[in-house]
Amino acid sequence: MQSEPETVCNVAISFDRCKITSVTCSCGNKDIFYCAHVVALSLYRIRKPDQVKLHLPISETLFQMNRDQLQKFVQYLITVHHTEVLPTAQKLADEILSQNSEINQVHGAPDPTAGASIDDENCWHLDEEQVQEQVKLFLSQGGYHGSGKQLNLLFAKVREMLKMRDSNGARMLTLITEQFMADPRLSLWRQQGTAMTDKYRQLWDELGALWMCIVLNPHCKLEQKASWLKQLKKWNSVDVCPWEDGNHGNELPNLTNALPQGANANQENMGQCKSLEYQHLPAHKFLEEGESYLTLAVEVALIGLGQQRIMPDGLYAQEKVCRNEEQLISKLQEIELDDTLVKIFRKQAVFLLEAGPYSGLGEVIHRESVPMHTFAKYLFTSLLPHDAELAYKTALRAMRLLVLESTAPSGDISRPHHIASVVPNRYPRWFTLSHIESQQCELASTMLTAAKGDVRRLETVLESIQKNIHSSSHIFKLAQDAFKIATLMDSLPDITLLKVSLELGLQ
Repeated sequence: MQSEPETVCNVAISFDRCKITSVTCSCGNKDIFYCAHVVALSLYRIRKPDQVKLHLPISETLFQMNRDQLQKFVQYLITVHHTEVLPTAQKLADEILSQNSEINQVHGAPDPTAGASIDDENCWHLDEEQVQEQVKLFLSQGGYHGSGKQLNLLFAKVREMLKMRDSNGARMLTLITEQFMADPRLSLWRQQGTAMTDKYRQLWDELGALWMCIVLNPHCKLEQKASWLKQLKKWNSVDVCPWEDGNHGNELPNLTNALPQGANANQENMGQCKSLEYQHLPAHKFLEEGESYLTLAVEVALIGLGQQRIMPDGLYAQEKVCRNEEQLISKLQEIELDDTLVKIFRKQAVFLLEAGPYSGLGEVIHRESVPMHTFAKYLFTSLLPHDAELAYKTALRAMRLLVLESTAPSGDISRPHHIASVVPNRYPRWFTLSHIESQQCELASTMLTAAKGDVRRLETVLESIQKNIHSSSHIFKLAQDAFKIATLMDSLPDITLLKVSLELGLQ
């Protein structure tokens, strides 16, 4: 193929403490990322440092010149670039010769080759105007021409910057968020009372997730966090800012997109994931010996999954609760549990069972607390080979579904003439209730399977099912499951499990 004619570009790159702080190129290409010529020069400088001659700052060189040399230097400079610099040179000369000029009030003179002071901020060059233009363009395309994919690439770039502790990550995300807030469709949707598309909502979700990474960054100064908090509050106060749950009161739920069943399905969606190998990297400066980044990450994940939290109002936010939980559990399932991690599982399970109102597995929880069925099923299967008693205790505690329970008797029952009546409380709008009940059923089925041959545990699981499961179809499914487990071909029928199957079938 015939190649394009070779062009010569003039490229200038400024460095400061191993960072590219500014770039210019005569090619004129405008983009968020560096043009090929800037990249080429950067690679040349990295691979052949000896070929790029190092000079002292120009102020040092000028200091070594006498008056005649300085005059010659300036006149030659003006002669070579007279059309570009002559007006500036004449203006500066007039100001320097004027006693009262502003330039004579300042000690010394600027030197662009000297670099910044050690205390000055230094960050990678980022063309802010181009970031704003690109995001504006992608949003205006409304999901067509792969604009959603392009925005996700920008988000990936922010993640990469945060990973490298590049302060531009927060700057770039600020620019992206400002363009999202300025999207004219937000006010249009608000006026019409229509819901934004799921794809667009997912982009907003990613914005929120990235801001969470930024504000939780332990390496950031308090002043930075304070300024971000101020900025986030400012955006939040804007009338068109979308609500996290996606509901503005007049939005009807769309129940056509069923949630995937079980924690594994998301992959009592994510595409092909590469099988990752997790290793223990020693975590320095931490208190307990034997801790690694992996043990800390696992412990934080278990703490987060076990926190008691109230179910949000809107359909989208409720689906997000399920989706996020299942994504985190699927990540945990990629890790092979060793003795160190099993200790953490035991410690967290005991802590969650004994903890107060912060725990979703505590003795007392709010009626509208997000159920722990999915998480408990994962804990149960993980703990079962190592501590069966704790595994069952955790799973049985998680079986409850208080949102379907009736309220306590009303009226003063100490006086016989007051009739006590049990009045079912109003059901909150739990759009994902069918999914939650199926997860509760999965947890119960998992326990029934594991308890085969253990009369005491089977009876305990049966009691829990009878007390906590309210859906007749799920009770019938569990009766079928119990029958299948009891009559597997490779062994004699389990009489207790058959009784469980009969009890549930009758119920």
